[in-house]
Amino acid sequence: MITLQQVDIPGQAIKELYEEAFPYEERRDWPVVLSLLGSGKLKILQLEKDGEFAGFVCYWPLPDYTFVEYLAIHAAARGGGIGTHIMEELEKRFGNLVLEVEPPLTEQAKRRVVFYERLGYQAFEQPYYQPPYHEGYPPLELRLMQKGSTHDGETFLNIKNQIYRFVYNLS
Repeated sequence: MITLQQVDIPGQAIKELYEEAFPYEERRDWPVVLSLLGSGKLKILQLEKDGEFAGFVCYWPLPDYTFVEYLAIHAAARGGGIGTHIMEELEKRFGNLVLEVEPPLTEQAKRRVVFYERLGYQAFEQPYYQPPYHEGYPPLELRLMQKGSTHDGETFLNIKNQIYRFVYNLS
């Protein structure tokens, strides 16, 4: 059985998977994550499979969407449709989801994009850059994907503006 539970203070297993699953340039420093959780802006769901830690989802409730910033499944829990199950559960809970993904330049990035496309997500054609999390790093080229809204330039700008304003504190 797979469960998703809201956690206010993430445990060591979430921290370790976060640091293992995402390259430094794609993630905030852990104290910043804890501060955002404390502010109530960022939320974390812990995934368990048969009572064992299986991964986590970090998300931001935005005015018109829910931005899934991180989804990580522990290697031991992968397979068997857990990713699909989690995405379907997130859609039930939150409705319109938005994701950032790497451009499909590596095999892993291609698999990730194909996974989301199989679930009905579409990547926007417009260029999108994640502002840097760390001083001295350049913006990171990513792609926005969404499901459940019109897929046009106006929707892209609305999503981008909400993410930049509420997630990255940019106007």
